[in-house]
Amino acid sequence: IMEINGLIIESVVVGSVGTNCYIVHKKDSEHCFVVDPGDSGDKIANYIRDQKMILDHILLTHGHFDHIQGVRDLKNAIRCEICALDVEKELLSDARMNVSAMTGRPEELEADIWLHDGQQFESAGIAMKVIHTPGHTKGSCCYFLEEQKVLFSGDTLFMESVGRADLPTGNEKDLMQSVREKVLPLPSETKVFSGHGPSTSIEYEQANNPYA
Repeated sequence: IMEINGLIIESVVVGSVGTNCYIVHKKDSEHCFVVDPGDSGDKIANYIRDQKMILDHILLTHGHFDHIQGVRDLKNAIRCEICALDVEKELLSDARMNVSAMTGRPEELEADIWLHDGQQFESAGIAMKVIHTPGHTKGSCCYFLEEQKVLFSGDTLFMESVGRADLPTGNEKDLMQSVREKVLPLPSETKVFSGHGPSTSIEYEQANNPYA
C-alpha cells in the first residue's frame, strides 16, 4: 500500500505471469477504481467489500488475457462499469487476439464505457487523462492522474524496459513512438505504476530506460 498526494494505491499481483492489479482511492473516500484485474476477480471483490469500499469502475490499460481474466468475476460480484480505449474493441472481443484462448480460459469482453485518446475522465472522485499509447497492442492506453502525478502505464512502460510488441496488433515502431513522445515527456516527478514489475518514475526512466 502506497500513499501519494492523498491517493491510496494498493497493488495486488495476480495470475500466472504476475500482473500488477491496482486498487485506487482517495484517502478520505470509500469510492475506488481497479486497474487491470488480470485474475482472482473473486478475491479482489471480497477484499473491496471487506474494506467497505464502493467500486466505481474497472479501468483496462489493454486487452491481453493477463489483464482481463479477473474482470468478469469482479463485475459479477460488484456491479460497476468496465472502461477501455475504443481502439481496443476488436482485441478485447476476440479470445485468439487477446491470447486468452491459448491459456485454456478464453475471455471476450465488451466495455461499458469506451474511452478515447485525450479524454478527461473521472472515477472515484479522481480526475485522469486517457493517453492512447499504441504499440504493445493497438488500443493500449495509460491513465495519467495529473493532480497526484501518477501514471498507470500498463505494459507500455516498465522499469528500465518497455512492453513486447510481437503479439496480435503489437507494433514495435508505434511502441517506441508512444514511449518517447507520449509517456517520457510527462512531468519528471510522475510516479509510474506498470503492468508488471516494480513501480518507477518518469525521471528515473528518462535517465535509465534504454529505449528512451
